[in-house]
Amino acid sequence: MALPLPPGLTQNEVAFLAEMEMVTVVPRQRLDTIDLLSGRTPQLRPPHRAQLPLWLALLLKKQRRANIVPPAWMHPASLAEIIHRETKEDPEAFSAPPPPPSRALYSQPGTARRLNHHASYLDDFSQTQDSQQQQQQQQDILSPPFLPSNVAESPAGYLPYHWLEVAEALLTHAGDDMPAPAGEVRSLLRDLVEVRAAKMRSSTSALEGFGDAWLTLRGVGAMELAENRAFLAGLVDGVRKIGASAEATRREEEEEARRGGEYGGDGDEDSDEDMGL
Repeated sequence: MALPLPPGLTQNEVAFLAEMEMVTVVPRQRLDTIDLLSGRTPQLRPPHRAQLPLWLALLLKKQRRANIVPPAWMHPASLAEIIHRETKEDPEAFSAPPPPPSRALYSQPGTARRLNHHASYLDDFSQTQDSQQQQQQQQDILSPPFLPSNVAESPAGYLPYHWLEVAEALLTHAGDDMPAPAGEVRSLLRDLVEVRAAKMRSSTSALEGFGDAWLTLRGVGAMELAENRAFLAGLVDGVRKIGASAEATRREEEEEARRGGEYGGDGDEDSDEDMGL
């Protein structure tokens, strides 16, 4: 008999899913393509960069066959900017998620289009008629957790959906590839985790109002949701029970007041009739 599992993803499951994030690597030796369930990996030709899933990049890093290029948001300057934004500029809201990637159109100067696939950073003028499969991939619309937010080309100053899991994996297995000493990056990440955890706890005060209370989770990462899901679910359930009890008490008081008014009205009519008015 299977044990009952809590609703939602556990922290280990979230960390496992984060290994599907695309990262940028610099290969040390040549490697042919590999057929994966998600598709073929690009050919690795030193010193050209390539994008691989995080789990494969970590495997090549352990085998000393590639180096991992950390994303721009893991630079100390970017982390310090995010901390300043969340503590000084907007202490109540979380940092906005990274915007979808875009690329300037060669055929239409001054305009740009959004690219929703990690393999679509090519110029539109370099596409040929026989590249129908690649064009079909460029038309795919993907949700934020599957956008290329951890590659070298990703913008700085934004935290991706799996930022905490990716940072922990890179610092653990590729600390020598960091743009700064691993201790400095860990210290900034620790400060950021504490700031966002305190913000998550304080934001629950918005649920004190019954009926129209709401809580925004825009910009919250996957691991943060997994860690606080039980707390938030219990809080919402407790507020719902308190609200239901208060509503039931209010209805009982209104019913008693209405009945008391009816009894009082009948007594007044009787007294008026007795007085002959």
